[in-house]
Amino acid sequence: MGGLGAPEIILIIIAILLLFGGKKIPELMRGLGKGVKEFKDAQNGEGTSSSSEEKKA
Repeated sequence: MGGLGAPEIILIIIAILLLFGGKKIPELMRGLGKGVKEFKDAQNGEGTSSSSEEKKA
């Protein structure tokens, strides 16, 4: 009784492919990456809203 083995991980990947399709997965991963980056920036004390507005200007 422990972690996930190879068969479970493969089953999860297949379920994600069936639910979201191949075209939406890159979008989901991109959004997940941005969320993780914002979370790390917030932990480091960097403001995400002000820095992103300065980059756009």
